[in-house]
Amino acid sequence: MSNEARRLKVGILGCGPISQAAHFESAAKASNAELYAICDVADDLRARMAATHAPEKSFSDYDEMLADPMVDAVVIATSDAFHVAAAIAALKAGKHVLCEKPVGVSVEEVGTLKHAIETSRKVFQVGHMKRFDAGLQSAKAFIDTEMGELLALKAWYCDSTHRYQVTDAVQPLMVRSSNARKPAGDPKADLERYFMLAHGSHLLDTARYFAGEIVEVEARLRHRFGAYCWFVDVAFASGALGHLDLTVAVRMDWHEGFQIYGENGSVLGKTYNPWLYKTSEVDIFHEKSGETTRVLGADGHFYRRQLEGFADTILNGARMIGADINDGLASVRGMVAIAQSVRSGKAVRLADVSGAV
Repeated sequence: MSNEARRLKVGILGCGPISQAAHFESAAKASNAELYAICDVADDLRARMAATHAPEKSFSDYDEMLADPMVDAVVIATSDAFHVAAAIAALKAGKHVLCEKPVGVSVEEVGTLKHAIETSRKVFQVGHMKRFDAGLQSAKAFIDTEMGELLALKAWYCDSTHRYQVTDAVQPLMVRSSNARKPAGDPKADLERYFMLAHGSHLLDTARYFAGEIVEVEARLRHRFGAYCWFVDVAFASGALGHLDLTVAVRMDWHEGFQIYGENGSVLGKTYNPWLYKTSEVDIFHEKSGETTRVLGADGHFYRRQLEGFADTILNGARMIGADINDGLASVRGMVAIAQSVRSGKAVRLADVSGAV
């Protein structure tokens, strides 16, 4: 069978909300992949998901799924604390890995994972699905080919107090189980850390996707009336200036986007609540022609596009356009540096940080 006809057989670890909202459907709709197996320790939840999504195999034991020779790749969709151990086990079993973001919760554990990836020589991709937003991709293409020198970038990610009304309306009804495996501590017990891991990882990756390596951050945090607001001044390796705004939650609609100033033009982007599966509205101004262009991006299923890109890399050797382990490690370093800068009130270089977010 030719690679063009072959479909990547995917096993999904974790039957919780992110799989129910994104990964099961992505595997079912992907043009070059299929949902071969699911795995979860919660028997009731796994049985319900197996009945709904009809994988060929259903496992309660992760090692058993990894031992199945038909599984080509694993999607890791567990709590953040389990990502690294699950990824290393999959790599040792000879499986390719697509791991939900953030890839880990400390610089050291992600460093260990990076070594395991280099040893395995398998494809490893971090689930920064925003890189598969056609609007963001159009901005990236403009930056790489026409914009010239990047002067400055501003980016914001502001979750909304109304987001659950939106997600409850558009997502499938979430099925939960009291038997689900949970981390040792409640991740939401420390909301400052939880919001940074859940949302800050997206914002940092978007900034790096456009402007390259971040070398230093100087951050301030204000916490009032249940809202957390980080303003972060960023220094990029290129010399470009950056400013990041992470606010959870704003008293308005979902507010996410970016503005980029360049030598030969500029970019202004508006990104929507991801569960609407609506491509970002990205206006690119071309200084030479005086024209503004915007890609339509009719296909806004970022999670499915992410899986298809992952499969294309494995099956056909296509260039990875998603985030790799170096991108994942840089995001973790950035989050640790922001936390340290908030505490110290000083600028922090990413190369100097260690420890957990």
